[in-house]
Amino acid sequence: MSAPLQLHLDPRLLRAFVLVAEELHFTRAAARLYVAQQALSRDVRRLERELGAELFVRTTRQVTLTPDGERLVPYARRVLAAQDELLAAFRQARPLLVDLNSPGLRTGRRVLHRARELAPEQELMARYESGLTWAAGELLAGRLDVSFGRFAGLDPVLRAGLDHHLVRYEPMAVVLPEDHRLASLAEVPVDALAGESVYAGAGNPRTPEWTDLARRLFAGRGIEVAAPAPMAVGEEEFERVMAKTRNPILAVVDFPAMPRTVLRPLVDPVPLSPVSLVWRKGLVHTGFDALRRAAVEIATAEGWLHRPVDGWIPAIDVDMLKE
Repeated sequence: MSAPLQLHLDPRLLRAFVLVAEELHFTRAAARLYVAQQALSRDVRRLERELGAELFVRTTRQVTLTPDGERLVPYARRVLAAQDELLAAFRQARPLLVDLNSPGLRTGRRVLHRARELAPEQELMARYESGLTWAAGELLAGRLDVSFGRFAGLDPVLRAGLDHHLVRYEPMAVVLPEDHRLASLAEVPVDALAGESVYAGAGNPRTPEWTDLARRLFAGRGIEVAAPAPMAVGEEEFERVMAKTRNPILAVVDFPAMPRTVLRPLVDPVPLSPVSLVWRKGLVHTGFDALRRAAVEIATAEGWLHRPVDGWIPAIDVDMLKE
C-alpha cells in the first residue's frame, strides 16, 4: 500500500491566497502584503500546485474565485487565525536573529533599521556571519533566522531548506591600493582588470557564493581569482594584507572605506550582485514580517531592483529569479 499524500503548506501561501480572494486584484493584494506582484502571483501558483487545484480564474479584465477557491477560503482563514493567535502568545518569546554578513555592509543594515522602526515592540538582533554559505548552515540549524546574500550561489542541498526574496541588485566595485595603476580612474572598466589577480574570498568556507560570482564575471576576460589568503579582520589587518599582496579586492559600491585604498565602481558592463533576504522554510515570527515589509519598502523607494541596460548578473541567477 502506498503512503498517504502529505501536504506541508506554508502559511504565507495561505495568507497570499486570502488577500487575493478578498481583493480579487493581484496588485492591490500585493500592496497589502508589501511584496511585488510577481512574487505574489508565484506564491498563489505554488499553492495551486501543492493543492492540485485551480483557485482563481484570471483574465485581463478580472480575477474571480473558482469553486475550489471558494471552498478553501474559510479553511485558510481559520488556519491564519490560529497562527495569529499563536504568534500573539509567543510574540515576546525570543528575538529575531538577523545576519548582516559584516558590520560595514549597508543593504542588510538599512533593512534591519527600518524593520525596527516598523515593529518597535519586537527585538531584532544583528549577527555577523561573514557570508551566506556559512549563515545558511546556521539558518537550517535554527541558530539564525534570516540572512542576506546571493541565493543562487548556495549549494542546492542548502537551498532546498531555505526560501528567499530578492532585495537588491547591488552594483559591484573594486578596492585598489591608492597608488594602483587604475586608482586614478573614477570608474574601472571590468576588462581593465585583465592581467590582475583579484581577491574574491577564494578558500574562505564562509563565502564560496561570492567566489563563484567572481569566477563567472572574470571568465574569458583574462582576470584571475587571487589564491586563498587568511581573512583579514579589522582595519589594521586589512591594511597590512593589502600592502603585502597588492591584489585588488572585488567588493560592492557600499563597501566601507579602508586606509590607503580607493573604492571604484566597475563598469562596461556594470556587474550586479543579487542580494536576497534568505530564511529557513516555515519561519514564523512577527519581526520577520516587519523585515520583509522593510525590504520591499526600501527597495521600491531606492530603486534597488532596477537593472541598468548594461547590467550583468550570471545566467544561473537570472534563471533562479524567474522561478
